[in-house]
Amino acid sequence: MKGSISNEKQKTQTDKIGNRFRLRRIIVFLFLNCVVGTYAQTESKDVRTHPESYFLKAEDVVNSLELLPAPPEQGSALFKYDEERYLWGKSLRETLRGEQAAADANVEGEGVPQAFSESFGIRISKDQTPEIYRLVLKMREDAGDLSTRLAKKHYMRVRPFAYYNEPTCNPAQQQELASNGSYPSGHTAIGWATALVLAEINVDRQNEILKRGYEMGESRVICGYHFQSDVDAARLVASAVVARLHADKGFVRQLAKAKKEFKHLMKEGKVVLSELRGDSD
Repeated sequence: MKGSISNEKQKTQTDKIGNRFRLRRIIVFLFLNCVVGTYAQTESKDVRTHPESYFLKAEDVVNSLELLPAPPEQGSALFKYDEERYLWGKSLRETLRGEQAAADANVEGEGVPQAFSESFGIRISKDQTPEIYRLVLKMREDAGDLSTRLAKKHYMRVRPFAYYNEPTCNPAQQQELASNGSYPSGHTAIGWATALVLAEINVDRQNEILKRGYEMGESRVICGYHFQSDVDAARLVASAVVARLHADKGFVRQLAKAKKEFKHLMKEGKVVLSELRGDSD
């Protein structure tokens, strides 16, 4: 009898251990499925999943990993230049240019339209310039995400603020940015791609617009978010994605609407003309 009771207790304990083991396996399985699912959702973001934020599919854009060289290796001449530019940027943080650099970090919501309004000659907004506004917002992630995604994921380059263990213009953003690769710069790609398109719409102010787009890349160096080579690479992929956008019917239609809207604004005298225009004979 005692032997039978002992065997039953042992069997019960074995069953409990087995159940706990199976439960752990189920939990791990569910966790991994959740992680993989979340990662897959992030990887698949494009016009098919977020039509308000993209014109293109992920496979439409140039492969940034194939197009770009690897980021500079530590100790190389190119990396020394990155270091020099980091120190240059750091020296400007407590200046008016540094304040602008901090403001340029905001590319969400109204950030990009606001950044280009002065250089464009009229406030870019949902109310005043709805078609131009929609164009700027809808192409943003084609440039900032799709054009940089593969290289960012592959290299996962450490950002300057993490490399030097120093604060940026906005320390509150550092934890989030630390998990996102530095090469190439998504913010720079957004700024340069937007500048190229807006300069096509308002040719009169192309100097101001392109300068503003260039400054948005410099701002990433000044704040310590990116190395100079991250910014340089981003301008290349941004140019590539703008070329691809011009082969997309949806983008071409929206660009035509934006140009038509701008033409009316010009006729109504609502656009500030450039003071940098060269004399034409």
